[in-house]
Amino acid sequence: QVQLAESGGGSVQPGGSLRLSCTASGRIISFGTMGWYRQTPGKQRELVAAITGGGYTSYADSVKGRFSISRDRAFKTVNLQMNDLKPEDTAVYYCNARGGGEYWGQGTQVTVSS
Repeated sequence: QVQLAESGGGSVQPGGSLRLSCTASGRIISFGTMGWYRQTPGKQRELVAAITGGGYTSYADSVKGRFSISRDRAFKTVNLQMNDLKPEDTAVYYCNARGGGEYWGQGTQVTVSS
């Protein structure tokens, strides 16, 4: 069993920054990809950013230039640095990992409001 523990959500004013972290524990074989998704009520969960074991990154168009994903060397922790946050970034953010299965964190709320 693999567990993903997220931290770093919260409330911030527009233009502010937050950093999300996700650390995996348990019976990890090897992740091919780790990433962050987000979801708002009534909408489908959408990919925000992802990173592969080789360091290749991908981003949703709406966050390019503002968000940055990174990982530790062991590829058990992935971080999402979110800058210049906008109200439309408000959502529950979920950590995701794929490798020997697909795993999700419990979600962390990010609220951007003045």
